[in-house]
Amino acid sequence: MAADRRLVILGATGTVGRRALELLAELPDAPRVVALAAHRDAAGLAEAAAALHDGRVPTFLASVPSERDALLALLRDGDGYDVCLNAVVGAAGLPYSLAVAEAGRDLALANKESLVCAGPLLTAAMERNGGRVLPVDSEHAALQRLVGGRSRDELRRLVLTASGGALRDRPLSALAEVTPDEALAHPNWTMGPRITVDSATMMNKAFEVLEAVHLFGVSPDRVEVLLHRESVVHGLVEFRDGTLLAHLGPPDMGFPIQQALTWPEVPESPLVGFDPRLMTALHFEEVDPARWPALALGWEAARRGGYAGAVLNAADEVAVEAFLAGRIAFPAIAEVCATVLAETPPGRPSSLADLEAADRSARERAAALLSAPSSPTS
Repeated sequence: MAADRRLVILGATGTVGRRALELLAELPDAPRVVALAAHRDAAGLAEAAAALHDGRVPTFLASVPSERDALLALLRDGDGYDVCLNAVVGAAGLPYSLAVAEAGRDLALANKESLVCAGPLLTAAMERNGGRVLPVDSEHAALQRLVGGRSRDELRRLVLTASGGALRDRPLSALAEVTPDEALAHPNWTMGPRITVDSATMMNKAFEVLEAVHLFGVSPDRVEVLLHRESVVHGLVEFRDGTLLAHLGPPDMGFPIQQALTWPEVPESPLVGFDPRLMTALHFEEVDPARWPALALGWEAARRGGYAGAVLNAADEVAVEAFLAGRIAFPAIAEVCATVLAETPPGRPSSLADLEAADRSARERAAALLSAPSSPTS
């Protein structure tokens, strides 16, 4: 039962972490929170802890080296918890995911970079130690529900849906003038800054292609993306007999969080779907590669394998940060990422240290491109 499970929440003061804590307060028989962590929001972390149980839940500030080490030790040991919700943003979440996998515990994964950067390492560690990766995003949670326990040989294709983000109707000629505030004005979802910009570039879907390959064991050519403006259908699965199933729900991160924390149970829940009789139409469109050139990088990285996911993620983190700071134009994000990805080093990582080295190198290369006088980003 979910109520018997002990839960660690990483990124407790972020968008996903806060939504998880809200849901746990309302969910009957919810998992019991046994530890909370944040990067540097000490006040928010203390407030979250005070709202739980008797207020004595252990907390960790990952920006403090000794507390980060203690948190990693707790995760690697595994005796004090059953599931970890990793809602850390960016590649910084990868060491925690690998620690959970080595402990053989379940990983409720909102930190998509863990699979993007280290898919083979993470899934191999889970298989070796008996843990599970439970996706905490609307698309892969939808696919997980639709696929169930079926064999990958029964799957013909997996379809991810994309809202198109804040700039989906902006004229192509005007994208170079887009401001950070405009890119952050998502029409459907409330998310953190980086993922919201990634939604506008569709780099988030590029990463989700990689995630789907690792989560469901399919080849990249069996993963597709469709533009779906309403964000009602979160995923579709076509089986080898031609049957096509769709997962529908409102754009609320509470649903994938709840599914990951209670899987495979279907609990009584305060969450409410929508009345399908109120929907007059659902629209699906092909993705325009001229508007969203970043999307193709997902398939390129999946086919390259090796370090490609880590390299692509590092370049995107650097480029998005530069865009949000007003240092580069919006189209430059995809340009920088494509250049850095094309220079992916050969070989395959065998450890976290290998991935961290590739991450550093890719960040340095992206930063060099951003500062080059002849760069189209300037």
